[in-house]
Amino acid sequence: MKRNGLTVKDISDELGLPQSSTFHLISTLFNEGYLLQDHAKRYKLGPKLIQIGNNAMESLDIASIGKPVLSKLMEDVQETVFMAVLSEERLVYVLKIDSNRSIKTTAQPGYQKPLHCTGLGKTFLAFLPVEKREKLISTIALQPVTPRTITDRSKLEECLELYKTLGYSIDDEENEEGLFCVAAPIYGGGNIVEAAISVAGPKERMSKRKEEIARKLTEAAAKLSIQMGYKKGVI
Repeated sequence: MKRNGLTVKDISDELGLPQSSTFHLISTLFNEGYLLQDHAKRYKLGPKLIQIGNNAMESLDIASIGKPVLSKLMEDVQETVFMAVLSEERLVYVLKIDSNRSIKTTAQPGYQKPLHCTGLGKTFLAFLPVEKREKLISTIALQPVTPRTITDRSKLEECLELYKTLGYSIDDEENEEGLFCVAAPIYGGGNIVEAAISVAGPKERMSKRKEEIARKLTEAAAKLSIQMGYKKGVI
């Protein structure tokens, strides 16, 4: 979009749409805060679009910083590793590094998943401040994704307290049948959770190595947190 903005006609011409259709589209975006209008009735990017762009750049930075650490983790455990960030009440995958022993999973960079049934999602719920956790849980429909998905709020909160004590979270076939996942938080400069990383693989293989994988995962998470500006001992 031009720095001085675009009129409805400019946008209509660019999109090849009738001005009436363009006006309705622009009105919706304006009302939602995605566009701003100046005194000359030209439209510019609004605060919501700018924030989305900033969040995307931050996610790319986190993925870039995390890639060497996650690559080393993948080599150590010989399982597929992931990184995700929080976007409102959903998690968004920003990085995936496949092992030679590939797994069948719907998780790919850019994909969104629920918080309550994924290891990465439960990591955000477990390690964010309690107030934010409660606010998030109140907005989540605890829908079953597999027969093992936790759909009871009390049971979920009990698990989250356990995960906070352990230092990592677990997804035991709660999002995809046959898949077992261990996940840990990444803290940033503000000493709050900025991202989460996980190791995932077939339950039969992963459950036998859970403690070993959890140890290597949390070591990688601690290393990455320091790189992200976390001040050890502050939390």
